[in-house]
Amino acid sequence: MRFVNEYAVYKGDEFLVLGTAEECAKQLNVSADYIKWLTMPTAKRRVEKSKNPEKCMVAIRLEDEEEEVS
Repeated sequence: MRFVNEYAVYKGDEFLVLGTAEECAKQLNVSADYIKWLTMPTAKRRVEKSKNPEKCMVAIRLEDEEEEVS
């Protein structure tokens, strides 16, 4: 068993995508590490300091789910 994190990605108030970091990254044409970084405190501080936070991409890590991965 392995824990799989799911992420919800938004640009401002607009919902963009929901899925694992890899799934989100593929749809948004970015790296999975970038999706994970968007959930970190550093990324949140950058959004807060931004002149246009409604144009910033943010991600929320959803509750961990246990999924059987073979």
